[in-house]
Amino acid sequence: MTSSDDQPGGARRLPIARRKTVQMAATELVTTARLEPGRGPLVVTPTVEGVNFLEWASGNRAQLEGWVLEHGGVLMRGFNLRTVDEFEQAIRATADRWAEYREPATPRSQVSGNIYTSTDYPAAQRIFLHNENSHTESWPMKLYFFCMVAAQQGGETPIADCRAIYQAIDPAVREAFARKKIMYVRNFGDGLGYTWQQVFKTEDRAEVEAYCHANGIVPEWKPNGLRVRYVRPAMARHPRTGAMVWFNHGTFFHISTQEPAIREALLASMAEEDLPYNTYYGDGSPIEPEVLEHLRALYDREMVAFPWQVGDLLMLDNMLVAHGRSSFVGPRRILVGMAEPCHWDDLAPAA
Repeated sequence: MTSSDDQPGGARRLPIARRKTVQMAATELVTTARLEPGRGPLVVTPTVEGVNFLEWASGNRAQLEGWVLEHGGVLMRGFNLRTVDEFEQAIRATADRWAEYREPATPRSQVSGNIYTSTDYPAAQRIFLHNENSHTESWPMKLYFFCMVAAQQGGETPIADCRAIYQAIDPAVREAFARKKIMYVRNFGDGLGYTWQQVFKTEDRAEVEAYCHANGIVPEWKPNGLRVRYVRPAMARHPRTGAMVWFNHGTFFHISTQEPAIREALLASMAEEDLPYNTYYGDGSPIEPEVLEHLRALYDREMVAFPWQVGDLLMLDNMLVAHGRSSFVGPRRILVGMAEPCHWDDLAPAA
């Protein structure tokens, strides 16, 4: 990546990728391009006015899915998509099942049916790269983002190839995570973030405990809320491509990844075990600072970003690429839909 500049709020300005045309699609109704040579999503645009995206996507679903598996994602631009209903129909045309947003970690609002705001985090805060719901027992294989309002400045949704990250990780670091996995510790009901009632969608503690026990989570009730611990793999074998991918929330949830002002405020006001979320090796031992710096550097190195345009539809494979959000200025409205749920039991062994 090229060097970056500072943005308001202290976040980095992400480098803007440049399009380079590489081939024509077989239908000749669309043309394809890469944002960068060998990197980033494939950009698909109509070659003529009036191409009906829903009809084209339905008739070319296998081609779309092939592109996503090859490149990690497809950015569909210039198809004159404008409404929430069109976005929802586009997902229905290219996916079989909706995926539930389970055990939420960042705030978002329901817009319509299975469509949500991508996040309600404050505009000045950067959201680090992650794979949606990779810390849970179930996650969406397909993620869709739709731009209804593009920010005046910033607000990109950067992505990074998890195959490339996996390959670039120091072998000793990879081995440690393969052996120990990752422990997630989350706290609910301490006045920060979600309450346990919101996360588990019930007021019944017995229901929460049953859910936890069914999903490998150890619950611990506190006077003012709930603490949970659970261990998940740090890497996985993609069920369709067979590629090994770095797939977890380990870096994203770790307190050291928080912006300095937020991190310092949290640690000054509570004990480490009471943080809204944090991560450790699966045996409960701390992840070394140099390991976390190594991982953050690789995410940053693999990042590719583009400025949103109204009507853009981005379709991602949630295991092949991680995504985040840069800080922004001005109104921004990016919607998200999730499809094709997958479970750890669905995957072949990662070894």
